[in-house]
Amino acid sequence: MKYRTIMKTKSDLSSRSNNEDSTLKHTSNKTLAISDIIFAHFQALRPHQWTKNLIIFAASLFSFKIDQSLFSAVIAFVLFSATSSSFYLINDVIDVKSDRRHPTKSNRPIASGKVKVSTAIFLATSLLCLSLLASISISWKLFFIIGLYAFLQVCYNFKLKHLPILDIISISIGFVLRAYAGAVSINVHLSSWFILCTAMLALFLAIEKRRAELRLVSLKSGGARPVLRYYSMELLNKMESIVTSSTVISYALWSSGPQVGGASTYWMMLTNPFVLYGIFRYQMLSDSGRNDSSQSYESSSLTERPDEVLLSDRPILWSIILWSSSCFTILWLKSISVIS
Repeated sequence: MKYRTIMKTKSDLSSRSNNEDSTLKHTSNKTLAISDIIFAHFQALRPHQWTKNLIIFAASLFSFKIDQSLFSAVIAFVLFSATSSSFYLINDVIDVKSDRRHPTKSNRPIASGKVKVSTAIFLATSLLCLSLLASISISWKLFFIIGLYAFLQVCYNFKLKHLPILDIISISIGFVLRAYAGAVSINVHLSSWFILCTAMLALFLAIEKRRAELRLVSLKSGGARPVLRYYSMELLNKMESIVTSSTVISYALWSSGPQVGGASTYWMMLTNPFVLYGIFRYQMLSDSGRNDSSQSYESSSLTERPDEVLLSDRPILWSIILWSSSCFTILWLKSISVIS
C-alpha cells in the first residue's frame, strides 16, 4: 500500500514537472516569436540606411553650431529617417514580386513574408504622416523640404527609377534635400559649392551602385532592375569618370575658402586627401568586384549597397572619421582665432 502511494506521488510530481516545463517552453517560444516579429518590422525600416541622413549634420559642423541648435538637427535627422523608412517600405511593397526572385533581396522582411504587405502599408503611411505633422510644428521650411523629398520619392518609386539617367539624378537630388534640411533646421546658409559637391558625390555613389547591379546581372539571374537594360558598363564608366572629376574639383574649390564663396577658412584644404582617398578606395572596391572572377557573390555585390560599404569597410570608415575630426579641429581652431 505504501509502495503504491509513493509511486503515485512520484507520478503526480513528474506530471506536474512536465506540465510546468511545457508551460515554460511555450512561454519562451511565444516571447521569442514576438521578439522575432518586432525585429522583422524594425528591419523592414532599413535602419542601416539611415546613415545616408547623416549629411543633415553637415550644416551644424561647417557652421560650427555645436550648441543647442544641434538638437534641431537631430530632430531633422529623426524626421528624415522616418520619412525615408516609409518609402523603403513602399518600395519593398511595390517590388515584392521581383525581390522574391533576387538572390539577396528575397531575404527582406516583406519579400520573405515576415512582414505582411498590409502591415507595411500601414507603417509607411503612419511614419510619413507623423514626420510631416512634426515638421510643421518645427519649421515651414523643414516641412516644405520633407514634403518635396516625399514627392520626389513617390515619383522615383512609381516612375523615375525605371527611366535611365533620371533614376540616378533623383538619388542625387534626395541627398541635396537632406543637406538643405540640416541647414534650415539650424537656420544657416550652405555654400553653393558644398551643395554641388554633395550632388556630385551622390551621383558618384548612384553610378557605382548601378555598376555593381549590372555586374550582378551576369552572376545571378532574376530580380534585376528593369532600368539596367538601358545601361552598359562602358557607359557607366564614362559617367563615373565625369562625375568623379567634378566631385573632386567642386570639393577642392569649396575647401579653398571664402575667397571663392566656399568654406569659412582656406585651411579646409587640408581635408582634401581624406576625400580623395575615400573616393579612390570606393573605386578600388568596385573594380575588384568587377574584374576578379574568383570573387564571391557577396563580395561582388558590396558596392551595390553603399550604406554597408561605409560601415563595413574599415579604410573608408577611418577616412570618414579622420575627415570629420580634421574638419572639427580646423573649425574649432578658427573659432578661437588660432587660424584665420
